[in-house]
Amino acid sequence: MNMSVNIAGVEWKNPVTVASGTFGSGAEYCEFVDLNKLGAVTTKGVANVPWEGNATPRIAEVKSGMMNAIGLQNPGIDVFCERDIPFLQKYDTNIIVNVCGHAPEEYLAVVERLADQPIDMMEINISCPNVNANFLAFGQDPKHVEELTKEIKKIAKQPVIMKLTPNVTDIAEIARAAEAGGADAVSLINTLTGMKIDVNRRMFALANRTGGVSGPCVKPVAVRMVYQVANAVKIPIIGMGGIEKAEDALEFIMAGATAVSVGTANFYNPCTTLDVINGIEDYMIRNKIEDIHELIGCVR
Repeated sequence: MNMSVNIAGVEWKNPVTVASGTFGSGAEYCEFVDLNKLGAVTTKGVANVPWEGNATPRIAEVKSGMMNAIGLQNPGIDVFCERDIPFLQKYDTNIIVNVCGHAPEEYLAVVERLADQPIDMMEINISCPNVNANFLAFGQDPKHVEELTKEIKKIAKQPVIMKLTPNVTDIAEIARAAEAGGADAVSLINTLTGMKIDVNRRMFALANRTGGVSGPCVKPVAVRMVYQVANAVKIPIIGMGGIEKAEDALEFIMAGATAVSVGTANFYNPCTTLDVINGIEDYMIRNKIEDIHELIGCVR
C-alpha cells in the first residue's frame, strides 16, 4: 500500500504535516509525537528579525474552534537557523519553513537566508499585513500575490508553497495568481478573520479586537475552497482547516489536496497527526485502496 506523495519533487512518506503556528518547530511536541512518522514538519512563521507579537489577551475559545491574534511572535531567522533547523535535522521527515514579513524585502531577506539551509520546502505566509499597501494582506490582491511569488522564486533554492488567505472574494483568482508567479504549490486555508466580545466585561475578547478563527467550525469553508482551487490550478495543494480525524483529512484529499495539515487539534490532542495517518491507512485497507493517489481529487 502506497501512502507517499510527491510535492514539487519532494517525496513525503505520507500526506500529513502540521499547520504553521500550531506545532512550534517540533521540540514542543516530540515527547508526544514521533516526528519521524510525519510526512513533514511545518514550522512556526519566521521573520527577518524577532517579532514580539500582539498584546495579550490574544487567544479566545469559540464554539467548535478558537480565535487567535498572536501576531506571528518569533525569534527571527538567525536564532531559527541556529536552534530549530539543527533540531529538526535529527528526524527523518521533511522540513517546511513558514516565512512571514511586512514588506517584500522582509520576505526576500528570509528566503535568501534559507537558500543554503538544509530544509526541503518553504511556505510563504501571505496573510501578513503589507505595510506598503496600507496594511492590506499580501494575499488579498492577486497582483501582489503574483509579484511577490515571482520575486521569491528568483532567489529561492527550495520549492515554494504560497499559503492562501480565505479572506478574499475569489480564492481561485488568488491561487491562479500564485501559480502564474511560479509557485510550486499552494496551501489553504489560513484562518478566517473573526471577532468575539465579552458581554460581561463589555470588552473585546482579544486585545487586537479581531483574530484568526480556526478549528472544526471552519472545515466546510476550507474544503469548499480547496475544491475550487483544485479546479483552478495544476500545482499541488496542501489542505487544512479543522482537521481532527482521518475522515476530515480524507475530505480534503478527495476534494483535490495532495497533502493535509493538522492545526488547532494539536492543542487539545498532541497525537492528532498520528491518529490521522493511522486512520487514513485503516481506511485504505478497509476499502482495498492500494495507492493514496486513487483518492486525490476523486470527487468531481
